[in-house]
Amino acid sequence: MPPGLEPADLHAEPAVQVQTWLDAARAAGVVEPTAMTLATADAAGRPSVRAVLLKGLDAQGAVFYTNYGSAKARDLDENPHAALALVWPALHRQVRIAGAVTRTSAEESDAYFASRAPGSRLGAIASPQSEVIADRAVLERRIAEAAARHPDGLPRPPHWGGYRVALDRVELWQGRPDRLHDRLRYVSAPGDGWRIERLAP
Repeated sequence: MPPGLEPADLHAEPAVQVQTWLDAARAAGVVEPTAMTLATADAAGRPSVRAVLLKGLDAQGAVFYTNYGSAKARDLDENPHAALALVWPALHRQVRIAGAVTRTSAEESDAYFASRAPGSRLGAIASPQSEVIADRAVLERRIAEAAARHPDGLPRPPHWGGYRVALDRVELWQGRPDRLHDRLRYVSAPGDGWRIERLAP
């Protein structure tokens, strides 16, 4: 188990610190180190949770991409706030992020879409994410039709793009013996950057 965690151990900026832990998870060979749980809620407050991949992180927030017609996107249209959790059990570490959600710019979404493998781009174009379909053949037919429509390239469809979760609340959790874990939370201090406070485990 890694050593304990003190405020003096952390970078002053939460995005930098989270990136440091993410880099450590990659270096340790963690499988899917960018996998994170995304929690949303609809207008009535009914929660929903699923796994997505972290595709960008900076002072403005944590970025993931999806279909704008998906269940998660419908939640975010009604209630533009979300919570994320990155968990690395092998390192006894967890990061929690919560904040307001906005869409990434079209330029950002275009750039990321262009970096994806052709099969992934086809899937994003063809899949009516979260809708009921009769069988797998429906999806395969839609993919074949999309490939036929775009023989010269696969442009980002308007129904697909990114979301950015602002770093309104960021908590780092470090496992310790006897479940006396270290929990340190970044709190925005207007005009004075961030302060770091310790939470009881």
